[in-house]
Amino acid sequence: MDMRELICIGCPIGCQLAVKLQGNEVVEVTGNTCKRGEDYAKKECTNPTRIVTSSVCVEDGDIDMVAVKTESDIPKDKIFDCIKELKGIVVKAPVNIGDVIVENVLGTGVNIIATKKIIKVEKKIDKIA
Repeated sequence: MDMRELICIGCPIGCQLAVKLQGNEVVEVTGNTCKRGEDYAKKECTNPTRIVTSSVCVEDGDIDMVAVKTESDIPKDKIFDCIKELKGIVVKAPVNIGDVIVENVLGTGVNIIATKKIIKVEKKIDKIA
């Protein structure tokens, strides 16, 4: 039987968890003070997932980049592929919070969304006299 130690991130308490594993199956979780700790330990040991945050370029915006994130968590082993997928993406202003930047990233069923509002600005054309 394998043992794994984790610190729970399910709530602010941060319980120190001990997880007994038999193969890929969680047999026992100890150290948690609430159900969220047990749920977190099981998920982290069998199917770890993460929220991914990054930024993409914005064209014609009041700033050049917009912060983006996954709408929900994706499998941990897809994080770097997700970041690669975002490389080179350019969106046109205006951008609103919650706008879908990439739909169904890597076939996960999870969208990449904007987390900041970007206002469109008109380009000024200098007159040559």
